[in-house]
Amino acid sequence: MTDSVSPVRPIASRPLVVIAEHLSDEASDWLAHHCEVIHAAVEDARFIDAAHDVQALVVRTYTQVDEALLALLPQLKVVGRAGVGLENIDLAACKKRGIVVVSTPDANTQAVVEYVLCLLCDALRPRVFLECAVDKTEWDELRQEVVGLWQMDEMVLGILGMGRVGKRVAQVARAIGFRVLYHDIVAIPFAECHGAECVSLHDLFAHSDVLSIHIDGGAANNGFVSAALLAQLHTDAILINTARGNVIDHHALAVWLRANPAGSALLDVHSPEPFVAGNPLIALPNAHLAPHLASRTVTAMNNMSWVVRDVAEVLQGRTPKFPCA
Repeated sequence: MTDSVSPVRPIASRPLVVIAEHLSDEASDWLAHHCEVIHAAVEDARFIDAAHDVQALVVRTYTQVDEALLALLPQLKVVGRAGVGLENIDLAACKKRGIVVVSTPDANTQAVVEYVLCLLCDALRPRVFLECAVDKTEWDELRQEVVGLWQMDEMVLGILGMGRVGKRVAQVARAIGFRVLYHDIVAIPFAECHGAECVSLHDLFAHSDVLSIHIDGGAANNGFVSAALLAQLHTDAILINTARGNVIDHHALAVWLRANPAGSALLDVHSPEPFVAGNPLIALPNAHLAPHLASRTVTAMNNMSWVVRDVAEVLQGRTPKFPCA
């Protein structure tokens, strides 16, 4: 995405844009060619001083675009979300104000799917690397100890949420050999399922050896993975979450992990982020907590940064490619 020449012409009036979270240098420089740009978090004095004149705001994950923030920005025309999820943006409030919201819906799909595959390998294929020569006895002992209990072609992988990432996970998992089940609230065309089988929510949890979560973090999904659903899992099930932290009831998950030491959870996302010392999962040996890394490839971060193209389109009065509201 970064090597193409933009068709957007420089904007004559050079509207003011605030970049509140990090973007790639190339995307930031491109936007600065078209607009006046300030790099400032929304709590910074520079942002407050410029707020009355801001016409565009570019954010990533942690800036909360709510009614209180919008009230400070009377000239705002567009919010650019450099990423996929929109939970940090009040879409209804933006729509009420006539503010266009744009995002990058497919920018990090490949990165997230690769990361899910890495987590699967971590969970299912233990590995050890030697830093020095060992004798035959230790060599044999290591080979006896480091053994995967199951192969992927012997297991069932369940996908909760069959959107862009869920479909791609299904494709990859089927290619490796998993039997793949999924559940979604909308009907998915058969051709897009890559051989995955649609099942009820109950059956998804009851029959999955590995369950990968790919639902959005909107209010309707807050705590969606509840104690009742967790109780349906196998006692040695593996739960993977690279979606949003709030979709799991973490206290219920902690109870389930304590009761099922053979089970495990690999969580890349949390609520809040960063998670706090009181998080009930921290001390559990079968809870593995990562600092939101799924989309952290240079390519994915660059792809997300190019939301600035749609921001410029809106400022020119043209239709953006990926409008959200």
